[in-house]
Amino acid sequence: MAFWRRLSSGDATGFKFLLAVAFLYALMSAISYFVLHTKHISPLPLDAPLDRFSEARAVQHIRVLSEENSGRQEGRPGLREAATYIKTQLEMLKDRAGPNLRVEVEEAQVDGSFSMMFIGHSISLGYRNHTNILMRISSMNSHDTEASVLMNAHYDSPINSPGAGDCGSCVASLLEIARLVVDSGWAPPRPIIFLFNGAEELFMLGSHGFMTQNKLKDTVGAFINLEASGTGGIDLVCQSGPGSWPSNVYSQAAVYPMAQSSAQDIFDIFPGDTDYRMFAQDYGDIPGLDIIFLLGGYYYHTSFDTIDRIIPGSMQARGENLISVLKAFTSSSKLKVASERKSLHVNADSDMVERAVFFDYLTRFMVYHPKRVAMVLHNIPSALFLFAPFFLYMREPGTHPFLSVFWAFLKGVIHHTAGILLGVIFPVLFSVFRLFFAYPMSWFAHSYLAFLMFVPCSFFGLLLPKTISDRVSHCQGVSSKKIMKVEISDEARFWGAFGLYAFVTSAYFFAGLGGGFLTFVICVSMLLGWIAFCLSAKSYGYDSLKSPMFYVIALVPGLLYSVYFGGFLALFLIEKTGMIGVPPPFGFYLADVAVAAVIGIVTCFCVGPIIPICERWLAKTSILKFLLHFTLVMFAVSSQFFPYSKDAPKRIALQHTVFSAGGNEITDSTYDLATIDSNSMDFVFKHAPEVAEKLHAGLSFSLSNAEMSAQGAWLALFPVSCVLTKNVRFPAKANKIMERYSHFPHLKTHKPQTTLEDGTRRVHLELSLGSLEEIWVTVLNITGPLSGWSFADGKLPAPEHPEGGPPSYILRLSGNSSEKWIFWLEANSEAEVRVDLAVLDQSLDEETRHLKSLFPGWSDVIAYTSFLSTYFF
Repeated sequence: MAFWRRLSSGDATGFKFLLAVAFLYALMSAISYFVLHTKHISPLPLDAPLDRFSEARAVQHIRVLSEENSGRQEGRPGLREAATYIKTQLEMLKDRAGPNLRVEVEEAQVDGSFSMMFIGHSISLGYRNHTNILMRISSMNSHDTEASVLMNAHYDSPINSPGAGDCGSCVASLLEIARLVVDSGWAPPRPIIFLFNGAEELFMLGSHGFMTQNKLKDTVGAFINLEASGTGGIDLVCQSGPGSWPSNVYSQAAVYPMAQSSAQDIFDIFPGDTDYRMFAQDYGDIPGLDIIFLLGGYYYHTSFDTIDRIIPGSMQARGENLISVLKAFTSSSKLKVASERKSLHVNADSDMVERAVFFDYLTRFMVYHPKRVAMVLHNIPSALFLFAPFFLYMREPGTHPFLSVFWAFLKGVIHHTAGILLGVIFPVLFSVFRLFFAYPMSWFAHSYLAFLMFVPCSFFGLLLPKTISDRVSHCQGVSSKKIMKVEISDEARFWGAFGLYAFVTSAYFFAGLGGGFLTFVICVSMLLGWIAFCLSAKSYGYDSLKSPMFYVIALVPGLLYSVYFGGFLALFLIEKTGMIGVPPPFGFYLADVAVAAVIGIVTCFCVGPIIPICERWLAKTSILKFLLHFTLVMFAVSSQFFPYSKDAPKRIALQHTVFSAGGNEITDSTYDLATIDSNSMDFVFKHAPEVAEKLHAGLSFSLSNAEMSAQGAWLALFPVSCVLTKNVRFPAKANKIMERYSHFPHLKTHKPQTTLEDGTRRVHLELSLGSLEEIWVTVLNITGPLSGWSFADGKLPAPEHPEGGPPSYILRLSGNSSEKWIFWLEANSEAEVRVDLAVLDQSLDEETRHLKSLFPGWSDVIAYTSFLSTYFF
């Protein structure tokens, strides 16, 4: 009570209004969290009706794939076990299919070679003996060449992960959908192909094999690709196309629509890719959807991706959406085979070539409109802003010069733009300042801390221009009623803020992006709020607190969507910062700065719309001081929190590197360690003294005086190795390696080199992978006068240009390791061709397993053995 008595009446009113606004946003945040984590969806049990998708039945499949399996990684026996399980389930469905269905099950071995760009790097890939499992369900009177719908999921998992979410959840969803189709008695109007591909984690090899080798590829008229970058939550349509037809079908059919056209705008920013690329872009033009679990990203590609992390309700929502969308695709007249789609492209069918703008409203319904409609809708707010000065001038002709009115509106735009910029700049500055006294990412395991730290200082930035403006006006003694009426009026500030959002909406459209719907929703909401404010001001007066409250209440539907969209974006980023590694010195700041900037942006478009009307009550010096003090207190409090936990693990790469000189001679053996976020190995050793002691790192360990990993030591992970932060190496014993393996990987000439007519020499090589047990991938880095090779149709990829090294060509090989690779390289001069060979074996010796066990429970250690050797030809 003493606090309130010290405040002036205006300040007290402002604080009451602030508390009311804070409560409203807290309520909207709770609703958004509830929806994002699918708490409004009730999973169906095992005994659910057979014509309904059951999450419990799907979870049974996840349990088998992730718990009763020895590991679904390439090179491990569990991958074959998973293929056998999937095929067995499909054969059982085939056996009980009704007389109205024709069910075919096929197991296909795929091999091939091609080049691609992946996370900004050019590589070539060669693969063999990867297994795809297919099921085709059609009515008895269907034809083999009839247009079909493809549903794809991969059953392999990344190194060190049981893969419950990625992508056991995807496989389980398709198995339950296939069961539903068979058991419900529904005869699909068009055939359905279920593709379970066994090599996505190795850069989409399974889907490449289907698109280049399977006889059904040209019959596919639409596809749905399932992926997981987390363990549940909303199942977002991240990519859609080519054209707007797939998103249109989804918008009309999805039971719980979860789609944002803006997702496709930013998809390429994040490292990684999906099978969507093979179907719709690189090796086909099939219209389709890329549907991805995005929350639970803490566990993505870690050993914590277990069945208990699957968010309840997520599988149910996904399943009900899938069966509904599948039925819509199979019933659509626009489902065409490849040859028919080519003629549609010639005729420029708009739905097949034009993108659309779409978004869901809290999974309740979808707003969808094609680009030609967006061209009108998304430019109406800008037209209204440009017309508003004329309206105000004509409403009171002669009272103010037109240019004065128009200038007031422009000042409103500048005023609000300054607030938005400060709303982003202040969180970024505070995040950098905090790192002088605390560890990075203290909010990582406690995401609410990030909001408590950065939202208040962003709000401070939004209010600051009004406070400065009032101070300047007061110091200059400005009291002209004319100026007060126009330049400092709520109307000018409102239209200035509206104009900014309107211009952003138009800019999005003309840039060819799909994210302008957010600012369009803000513009529509602000217009409704302005009408409510004007009506309430006539009844209660401009100075009544009821007037801004009516304005805010009218904005609630739009604000709720902004909180839903922005909250999802911020949560997704926070969870992904655990794998956003960038080498020092920038990597130290990157995670905090990125999260601060995004939360600042989110705060601006969530709170910004209320500022032009409400800042008169909120932009008080006492409130700004309170926000500043609250921010500093939260910074101090957050520094006491540990960044990691079992629910938010730190990712660490532990590589036992074995250098050999060919044959069975070991020249060196090291442990190479790297982290994948802002906290380096200094942090790890400080909080894991057992590991430091085992490696003889010592209490005074520092990256500045530590021995760095040898150049090319992380070749086996290329190009993913590019996200590793600064890494270190320690000596490791090699005697256990000698005992474990009878012979190591080795590259040698297969037969004498030949000289072609143009003088090019061709070197014939044989690659033996030795007695390694669980090979994930083999990577070759080739430098020298290379002019051709036997991979990727004889075409070289664009060369890599490593810092301080010559141009190099990267080749990744995967597949059955018991067979030798026979290939040739061509050189256009007599200079030596150098080949650096790295083979990643997932098995560990006893010493490495013991070292891995010493890492604390809040870490996830990706451990493997890498065999490195170099050859000259």
